[in-house]
Amino acid sequence: MTQLNLAESKHCFGGQQNRYTHTSASTNCTMTFSAYLPPQAQSAPVPALYWLSGLTCTDENFSTKAGAQRVAAELGVALIIPDTSPRGDGVADDPDGGYDLGLAASFYVDATQEPWKPHYQMYSYITDELPRIVEAELPVTDQRSIFGHSMGGHGALMIALRNPARYAAVSAFSPIVNPAGVPWGHKALGAYLGDDEAAWANYDTVTLVGRAEAADHLPMLVDQGSADQFLEDHLKTDRLATACREAGYDAEIRMQPGYDHSYYFIASFVEEHIRFHADAMDLNAA
Repeated sequence: MTQLNLAESKHCFGGQQNRYTHTSASTNCTMTFSAYLPPQAQSAPVPALYWLSGLTCTDENFSTKAGAQRVAAELGVALIIPDTSPRGDGVADDPDGGYDLGLAASFYVDATQEPWKPHYQMYSYITDELPRIVEAELPVTDQRSIFGHSMGGHGALMIALRNPARYAAVSAFSPIVNPAGVPWGHKALGAYLGDDEAAWANYDTVTLVGRAEAADHLPMLVDQGSADQFLEDHLKTDRLATACREAGYDAEIRMQPGYDHSYYFIASFVEEHIRFHADAMDLNAA
């Protein structure tokens, strides 16, 4: 059994905000993730809500900035917050020093190209290895839901669409909905997956919505700020709205006037998102 190392623990809203490290078979390095365990987890396992963060982030951005623990404690749901990429000696990074490739920029794919392939297996890590470890070693059930921001919003939507039986619902803030069709995605997917754009499509939310069987449609909520500096060039929320409409996918996609790409935006609506997931998981306030 994989051994978790407890690196840090803070008491928070009657529960524990913890940080763990472990050796990952998927990424071939030491991985770090944060977990908020609500007070209910002291007496029985609780459902888990997975959060995927965006470019330049670690596992700590959401846990320190979003203010999510209060409502998670009320509803009795754990928050599982992985890092955004593998890290450590020998882990490849952008040779040009860019923030949108390499460390903290995994795009949650399983890389097929060198030098990324040995460590950048984040799709497998998030969908398989991390849940197995969390459910084996922490007081959580196998009931899961998933959400994220920006690159992590892309990750959450893509992962849920590819694995609808594993998640109760999916939501996102400012997601990169069409990475195969925007500059951020062209750079990252081209590096990690090579020139075969058919491989890119397997990680593209707009494409995956069109492929989804009606029986596999999950509850979906997307919030996008109208003042987001990345909206026009990289996020393309309108493409997701069009794809959902054409596919008959009943997603709630909301444009929030005046909000940008920051954690101020996330903090403003994170309670609504957690309650959205709690409803999908049939949780009730204590």
